[in-house]
Amino acid sequence: MNLELLNLESVRALYIVSAVLFILTLGGLSNQESSRQGNMYGIAAMSIAIFATVFGPQVSSNYGLLIVLLLFGGSLGIILSKKVQMTEMPELVAILHSLVGLAAVLVGIVNFINPIQEYFGIEKTIHSIEVYLGIFIGMVTFSGSIIAFGKLSGKISGNPLKLPVKHYLNLIMLLIVIYYGNEFVSASDINSAITSLTVMLIISFIFGVHLVAAIGGADMPVVVSMLNSYSGWAASATGFMLSNDLLIVVGALVGSSGAILSYIMCKAMNRSFISVIAGGFGTESSVASSDTKEQGEVQAIEIEEFKTMITSSKKIAIIPGYGMAVAQAQFVVNEIISILNNKDIKVLFVIHPVAGRMPGHMNVLLAEAQIPYDIVFEMEEVNDDFDNIDLSIVIGANDIVNPSALEDPNSPIAGMPVIECWKGGHTVVMKRGMSTGYAGVENPLFFKDNTRMLFGDAKESLSQLLTLNN
Repeated sequence: MNLELLNLESVRALYIVSAVLFILTLGGLSNQESSRQGNMYGIAAMSIAIFATVFGPQVSSNYGLLIVLLLFGGSLGIILSKKVQMTEMPELVAILHSLVGLAAVLVGIVNFINPIQEYFGIEKTIHSIEVYLGIFIGMVTFSGSIIAFGKLSGKISGNPLKLPVKHYLNLIMLLIVIYYGNEFVSASDINSAITSLTVMLIISFIFGVHLVAAIGGADMPVVVSMLNSYSGWAASATGFMLSNDLLIVVGALVGSSGAILSYIMCKAMNRSFISVIAGGFGTESSVASSDTKEQGEVQAIEIEEFKTMITSSKKIAIIPGYGMAVAQAQFVVNEIISILNNKDIKVLFVIHPVAGRMPGHMNVLLAEAQIPYDIVFEMEEVNDDFDNIDLSIVIGANDIVNPSALEDPNSPIAGMPVIECWKGGHTVVMKRGMSTGYAGVENPLFFKDNTRMLFGDAKESLSQLLTLNN
């Protein structure tokens, strides 16, 4: 059965439209106000790309199988999108990256076994390099994303894997991959090429596992962004293998944007991308250290005193963290904002670039609760203004408000820019207990004279503040 409705020129024209829409998607997603429109551009772009591919001249048979797979994949995506909680978004993104990597590997293998056309001379060499690189990047993305998923979901420890010769191990594996890449490209027979490819697949799988396993928990947002970049380059390599211009362009867009985002996040943590890859923040324990008592006494606060502090404040900063996502407290926070606005109390949100477990995690949560965009600010926009803030409310955040990053040069997170809420009038930290953050570092903020700790579930505690309206 042949359902070809479009000729090659029409497909190319639709691919151009799709590519432009994907560019508009990235532009829209760069800003909270336009993010919803950016998503619509992305949906339209992907729909056009699928339509142009399915009904173009490159697909001429097996429509039954293709339709079944499209329906199965689409149904699975809808089910997952409805079941996955916002707290689970980081691991969902990680596992989706792994599927992109696996797709690149499978396409590369199929293209190697059964190329879409015969290549000779330099063209054959270039094509072999494309196949080899595509499979390598895809396998690293696949295995690395699996480990990232395990860490983000708690199935694997967030502590970094510290092998004594990890850097040399990475270097040796890369050299082996390069050596067998040369063997693959110059192979005179199919058996030699298969052997080289098999060795590379094994080594690249181990390389991806070790690359992410060696990265500490606090650097996981950068890892998610990094894997996003890898998945883009894998898709672009797949486009070269299939001579698909749209895949090349879109893959390059995703790869470059992911790389830029990784750079921005590393800059936000005052770290180099290489240092993150070499094994970022993280300690051997996520439990509060034994020297807690040396820092002073924690001053707990009850809900009634907390209410008094709020009503006596003129300007309040709310600093959300992963704990807010776990408690699903963002909707209650939105109700509280309305109450405070009626009392002429100014409220603003301060977002750290690496708050949560993935880039933009807090922004997505606040948007989900329909919190106005104009009261959401980045860290650097507010840090110099905390002298004018009467009360800072930290909801489930830890590492991003840790003063030791600035005050202790020996701290594992030394040099990381943080939200300097302790410079304000008072700070109330809402936490379930005294455990450390994802970086496993003790937080001196909890022991400062102007800090109070409100223990318990954030959503339940904030719900008690709704009586402020009375």
